[in-house]
Amino acid sequence: MKEKLYTIPINDAFAMDSECPICAMKTILENNAVEFTMGPSYMEDDIRMETDRMGFCKAHMKMVFDQNNKLGLALVLKTHIDRTNKEIEKRMKMPPKKASFFKKETSNPLTDYIDELNKSCFICDRINNTFERYLHTVVATWKSDAAFRELYAKGKGFCTEHYGDLLKEGAKCLNQKELDEFTEITGKLYLDNMKRLAEELDWFADKFDYRFKDAPWKNSKDSIPRAMIKTNGIMEMDDKKKKD
Repeated sequence: MKEKLYTIPINDAFAMDSECPICAMKTILENNAVEFTMGPSYMEDDIRMETDRMGFCKAHMKMVFDQNNKLGLALVLKTHIDRTNKEIEKRMKMPPKKASFFKKETSNPLTDYIDELNKSCFICDRINNTFERYLHTVVATWKSDAAFRELYAKGKGFCTEHYGDLLKEGAKCLNQKELDEFTEITGKLYLDNMKRLAEELDWFADKFDYRFKDAPWKNSKDSIPRAMIKTNGIMEMDDKKKKD
């Protein structure tokens, strides 16, 4: 499998022993984005303009705080709050627009701005822009690279969210014959591994029965955090498991 620069993160993720290589790929993107945000880049004018405008979601605010760059975060938050105050004050002077015949709801510039701000996050935006390209590269590499198709087929499947994302991406860039094959292979990977994990959870529960207390755990001991990856894409649970 001849690697190109843009396929290296894809091949690395699919080579991992992961319940969802797409989650693994996205987690790496997220960690890189957080480190970038609290690295030297926060002093760059173009980056600071974006963090001032967008701010961070709750999850990523916690992650940038955990970077332990208190000075950097104080400066970023200060200018973000300055920008927010300016936008709020400006919109406080704008009267709400009354509903019209064609538009039933009243439009309020102030609450519209607050709603948009609450939905925006510099880190989410940075991740999503790259992630969409990665997802396309997964399907495009599956289409063009026989060695990657083999690696893809040997995986442990995907979380439910990314299973759906792969099917949607396949529909965009594969012809009908390729799409039929991709859908069948991806669906089999998803279902076979979800059923495997269900059996492991079943055995995990059985181990609490006194009749099985001396029986081996098999592969079930860490089945809960792995199931959380499958159902919710909670990748950090897998990281904690590896540290224990």
